[in-house]
Amino acid sequence: MSSNIRIQKICQHCGKEFEAKKTTSKTCSDRCAKMLYKANQRTAKVEAINTETQRIKTQPIEQLKAKEFLTVRDVAKLLSCSIRTAYRLIEQGNIKAVNIAQRKTLVKRSDLDKLFEQPQPVKHEPEQIQFEIADCYNLKEVQSKYSISETALQQLIKRQGIPKLKKGWFSYVPKAVIDRLFTQPTKA
Repeated sequence: MSSNIRIQKICQHCGKEFEAKKTTSKTCSDRCAKMLYKANQRTAKVEAINTETQRIKTQPIEQLKAKEFLTVRDVAKLLSCSIRTAYRLIEQGNIKAVNIAQRKTLVKRSDLDKLFEQPQPVKHEPEQIQFEIADCYNLKEVQSKYSISETALQQLIKRQGIPKLKKGWFSYVPKAVIDRLFTQPTKA
């Protein structure tokens, strides 16, 4: 039983337009069908190899996750850090560890998991005091008015915690704070 259907399709291998006699046709010729089949087989093999490679890469990590007690080297692998950093975390008390022999330190897996469960302290930024640029000196003005070097001024701003506003190329500091700082009587 033959069909009289004529459908315009595009070959999945070569990309040329062709007239198909069946709705299931994917290629324009037997040659393109064979080439498409080989390309699909090649792609499947590459995917299988990539999947196997990925499984082999993650296997050591999965084995470490299954262990109850970990060495410092294992901890470093799990945390993706150096062994020295793992020792530093143990010394600082961030990770609980037991030294069972002169050169054998073990960490309980559950203690390592607890490290990520406990909330970390949130660092709060000091509140920025709002001030207008009209009420400020730029750093060059402070240097010329009070005859101070740029380095000394930067250190003074940092040491005193003076708020600094950066606008474009210039940094500004409040006039009131700078004037008060430089006009204070010195203690003898």
